[in-house]
Amino acid sequence: MATKLVILCLLLSVLGVTATGPKVSYAKKMDPKTLKMDRHFLLHFHLYWHDTVSGAKPSSVAVLPPRNKATVFGQLNLFDNPLTIGPEPSSRRVGRSQGMYAGTAHDQIGLMMGMTFAFTTGKYNGSSFTVFGRNAITEHEREMPVVGGTGKFRFARGYALAKTHHLNPDTFDAVVEYDIYVLHY
Repeated sequence: MATKLVILCLLLSVLGVTATGPKVSYAKKMDPKTLKMDRHFLLHFHLYWHDTVSGAKPSSVAVLPPRNKATVFGQLNLFDNPLTIGPEPSSRRVGRSQGMYAGTAHDQIGLMMGMTFAFTTGKYNGSSFTVFGRNAITEHEREMPVVGGTGKFRFARGYALAKTHHLNPDTFDAVVEYDIYVLHY
């Protein structure tokens, strides 16, 4: 009787495996050449980011107030800032930076920034890349990673260096100079 039970269990387990069909994977290896990824390019962008929090039409608005006004801890801003080739607001616009920054440091003005640099003119019109990272704005130069992109910047990686070009101490409107190095296929 025990032998019959073992044989029945073995038969059922074999039938169960064949009844479920072949094993199907949800991921597979690909040859990068099928995505035209056999060459990569390194680009350097030199841009100015205009963050206007004052006036009748600000480009950046606080949607959550800070819990600590000295360090802006807890504040959340959403923005749609112009990107230009020069520090003057009237210089040629090449795109928009859209995203958010949040005060995330207790002991200094430190922001967590997530933003997309979306190009609206020229060779990169319709393409974008995303920068996401820590921005301690009191430091002279800050570094944040480029974490991805769309269009011509698919699979983008790199880094962004930010320097405050101008900060109005009364309104907190700012112009930030960005040097961004983007590696893409």
